[in-house]
Formats: sequence, structure tokens, C-alpha cells
Amino acid sequence: MRRKKGVLWIVLPLAGLFLSLMPAHPKPKQPNIIIILADDMGYSDIGCFGSTTQTPNLDAMAQGGLKMTQFYNASRCCPSRASLLTGLYQHQAGVGDMVNTRSQPAYQGYLNNRCVTIAEALKSGGYNTFMGGKWHVGQAPEHWPTQRGFDHYFGLIDGASSYFATYPYRPNQQLTLALDNQPYTPGPGYYSTDAYTDYSIKFLKDSKLSGKPFFLYLAYQAPHWPLQALPADIAKYKGRFMMGWDKLREERFRRLQQLGIISATTRLSPRDAHVPAWETLSQEEKERWDDKMAVYAAMIDRMDQNIGRLRQTLRELGQDQNTVILFLSDNGGSNESIKGPGFRPEILEASRKPSSDPTSFTSYEFAGANVSNAPFRLFKHWEYEGGTATPFIAYGPGIVQPGRTVAQPGHLIDLMATCLDLAGVAYPKSYKNTPITPTEGISLVPVLKGQSWQGHQALFFEHEGNRAVRQGKWKLVSEYPANTWQLYDIQADRSELNDLSASNPRKVQELSALYDKWAARVGVIPFAQIAKEKGGE
Repeated sequence: MRRKKGVLWIVLPLAGLFLSLMPAHPKPKQPNIIIILADDMGYSDIGCFGSTTQTPNLDAMAQGGLKMTQFYNASRCCPSRASLLTGLYQHQAGVGDMVNTRSQPAYQGYLNNRCVTIAEALKSGGYNTFMGGKWHVGQAPEHWPTQRGFDHYFGLIDGASSYFATYPYRPNQQLTLALDNQPYTPGPGYYSTDAYTDYSIKFLKDSKLSGKPFFLYLAYQAPHWPLQALPADIAKYKGRFMMGWDKLREERFRRLQQLGIISATTRLSPRDAHVPAWETLSQEEKERWDDKMAVYAAMIDRMDQNIGRLRQTLRELGQDQNTVILFLSDNGGSNESIKGPGFRPEILEASRKPSSDPTSFTSYEFAGANVSNAPFRLFKHWEYEGGTATPFIAYGPGIVQPGRTVAQPGHLIDLMATCLDLAGVAYPKSYKNTPITPTEGISLVPVLKGQSWQGHQALFFEHEGNRAVRQGKWKLVSEYPANTWQLYDIQADRSELNDLSASNPRKVQELSALYDKWAARVGVIPFAQIAKEKGGE
């Protein structure tokens, strides 16, 4: 058969034109990204970090992904949320303390216009953006989630509320549940952990035909006070804490070492000075505390169940293999109590009821928080490991190299850079014609992929006069109002029990100079100047 003349001369140029139009490297598919934030949950409160509380979904994610054992938050609700959402230290974002409105820019009490949220940045990169749960970085409607880049939102604008309803718990306070931009009134059968997940799932299902990837920020209220759980979940745990807090802390400590989460050199911190020996309690006191801990465990159990529901939805939508999930807590366990003039009279009355009573309004105080934060000392609000260390889990088939435990220090300021790196989206230099503060975070994507990661030269902490700086194995820390620097070798002494400041004054001087330079740069104001305006959760 004879070849027709000229055909080859036509085909070759067309083939060349086609190849020239093809990108040299096809753009990879953008993954979906989910950040799940627990509220006031301690370091050892989930199964894969030492607890006997049933968290099979988180445990499976840890086994199929990675755990970071030296990951940090900002030690309090509002500051941590501001840092997580913006990739900045909280002072740079305008939430240097709580949501009280103040004249100082670093303490104005809501996200400023010199930062962008992860939602705002990803939305510009083609993402659908959703949020369910606790906001707590801007009370006024003009600062709500849908004004900061989220397409849809359902949750609690404020810092805390009943899990079964919403009503004020402090004098002169108004609480707001919101659906997008409108206040929302819950109906019968409402339980906030379930509801936040219900709406998050609805948002994902409603958007499935858009063809866009999604970002979901699911900020659970659990297990923040008040201690309130569903009866079926409480029943799993009643009586399981009657061995007492001393034995529970020792058990968690041993499991943490067996799991390789803490080193063999780490010691269990002593029982907190505010907590008596278990044997000195009456039988009634023991049963009351067991009831509190059963409810607290049930709240975490229910959160894990809902994480399982969310993952099942991803499978149903065919998105489970293209989604990265990051899990952490906003601060350590909370020693806070429901006492004093800061609470309404009916709330104080409800605090006297057993925690398993759905009409109660209780917390688990020093004793419970001392268990939650084992093996560390102190709690939410302070900058010791008990306030700032969080369990961190990353899971994502094909992206997160599975089955690893990573001990390098990371911080929630890294989540912005991580999300943008995963999405292939640049961090903006300006937004809505306003210059944006450069991000402080470093992408964790190399860590997720099992690659080398240089990490931070130093990490810094400040909340209401409590201060710290972490550099390498060293941590310099002080608490307000003593304001005396203490120095710890975190590699050998993660529980911060052996103060080396007297024997190594040069390191104290070196790190304190780093802290002072950072504090001046981000706008920290000495807490004594703003203490009169203190408030919040």
C-alpha cells in the first residue's frame, strides 16, 4: 500500500503543536485538608497518647499516619485559635490575650486585617472552605467566620456553653450559636459535638458537585467545661477511675514510655500541690470524682465517634484517599473551676450536681487536669509543657508516610504554611489592599512525607505574663507574677523538674535575650499593664 504524499508533513507539525501546548509537569491534584481541634484536652487523654479512653478512630489515624510528640500550642483557647488560623503568633494577629476589646493593637480581641486566615488564603486558591465548632476569635458579627474566608459555618461564636443548649453562664453575657451569619437556636436532642459534625458533613456533601477541593476546620468544643455527655457514653466509664488519680497518672506515664512518646529519661511530675492524696478522700468524694472523669472520658469518646463519622463520609464521597487530616488540642487540660462571682447564681447551683446529671455545670478542676496532662506539670494558661504540649496526629494516604513517631518540635503557627504547601497556594503579601504580616510558620510537608526538616531556630510563648522560649533541647520558662526564668533540658527532662538556671546562667542570658527581641517584635505588653482587663475562657 502506497503512503500518501504530504501526510507525514502535516502530522508532525500538528503533533509538535499539541506537545507544546501540554504543561511540562501536570499540576498535581490539590488534596482536601481537614484540621480537627480539641478544646482543653490534655496531652495523655487519647488512646494513642497513653489513655484508656476509647478513641479507635484517632488511634487508627495515628497508626496509619504519624504522631508528633513535641508539638506546641499557645496554652489558651483564643491565642491558640488565632495562631492556628493565621500562621502568626497570637499578638501579631490581634489576640494577644483573650477576646476582650482593648486599645492596644496586639490585644484588640479579634483577628486584625494584617493577617489572613487559612480559609481566606485557600479560597483564593480554588478551595471550598467550611467550619464547624468553636470560633472564639471575634465576638462581633463583622468578625465571624464567614467574614474571614469561610463559605459556610455552624458553631459556637463564644468560648464555652452547655453542650445541650446555649445560655449565658456569666453575668451580663450573651452567647451565640450561629449558622453562617445568623444566630441559631438549638432544638430537642441537640448535643454540640454531634451538631458540629452534622453540619460539617452537610457542607461537604452539598459541595461535592463543585469539583473543588475543600478545607474544613472542625473545632470541637469538647472536652472544655462544662462536663456534659450522653448517658450511653458515660455508662462505658462509670467506676473506671476509682483507682484514683495517683495510679491513673502512673499508668499513663508507663504507657507513654511504652509507646515511645516520652523518653526513658522522662520522669513523672509529682502530684500537683492542690491535689490531696487519693486515700485521704471520703467514699462520697471518690465517687463524685469518678463521675466527673467518666463524663470527661465520654466527651472525648463522643468526639472520636464523630471523627469516625466524618471519615466514613469521606469514604462515601470518594475523597478518603485525597484528604489530609491534622488533629491537635488548643491547650493542656484545664484546672479551672465553676466558682465565685464570675458565674451566674443558677450556674453555681448547677455546679453542685453530679456531672452525669445533664442539667449540671461542672469542671474536673486540679485533680482531673493533673491526670490529663500526665506526665507534665501545671495546666492550661501556663507555658510549662502541661499548658503548651499537645498530641498531634497527621493522616493522609499517599501523602503522610505512615507508622512514624516524630520528636522534632513543631507549633500550630506551622499549620498555615503546611496547608498552603499541600494546596500549592502562595502565602499572600497583601489581602484586600492591605499588607499582610509574613507568616511565622514553616511547612510540615517534609515531616509528613518522612523527609528531612530543619524546623525552627526557636519557638516563643507568652500568655498573661507567663513566658517561654524553646531552642533545640533547651527551654526557658517563667510564670507570672514571679517572672523568674527557669532553664530546662527538655531532651533529658521533658517534665521540667530540674531547673538548670543557676548552673548555666550563660544559656539563660542567651535565651532571655532571644525572648526579649521576639516580644518587642510581635507587640507583647507586660501583663501588669493589662491585668485589670483580664477575662475570657
